[in-house]
Amino acid sequence: MVDYTLRLAVLDDVPAIRELIARSAHGISAADYTRAQVEAALQGAFGVDTALIRDATLFVAETRARELVACGGWGRRRTLFGSDSRAERDETLLDPQSEAARIRAFFVDPAYGRHGIGRALLMRCEADALRAGFTALETMATLPGMRLYSQCGYVPQPAIEHPLPGGLAIRFIPMRKNLRPAP
Repeated sequence: MVDYTLRLAVLDDVPAIRELIARSAHGISAADYTRAQVEAALQGAFGVDTALIRDATLFVAETRARELVACGGWGRRRTLFGSDSRAERDETLLDPQSEAARIRAFFVDPAYGRHGIGRALLMRCEADALRAGFTALETMATLPGMRLYSQCGYVPQPAIEHPLPGGLAIRFIPMRKNLRPAP
């Protein structure tokens, strides 16, 4: 068992979150994506989205030694994935009555994988989104992330090939979960 606490991320966490994302992407994604794909994805498709931090919807898992070992959040804005540097961002607020909240930025340090931390983060995000009035969630899952989301009731849509710098592409799986029937 890993001893950790979940807390809201703060802007001072950005450098540590950036390092965590790189460790996670290189370690956990290595079986599903090439090193070149991971490096290209770290230029925008993967990365820190400070809007989630400012909205108080990004969480980190922190050990007693204050090491960040996972992050994940939910969004009330249209942007579905990507870092601050991703050009296709849309910061428009979603309507909880008719649109799905976004599950975003889930990364776990490979040394702490398979300990339930990702699931704990996901449950926290789902509960918070439900309290904010959302009845459904959407995510753009990486191939390793898809396994967690599937186990937690998310339904996959057809895969997409997202273009990356250098003429590369990365496969993502759009997924959705209804929290409760819409009124």
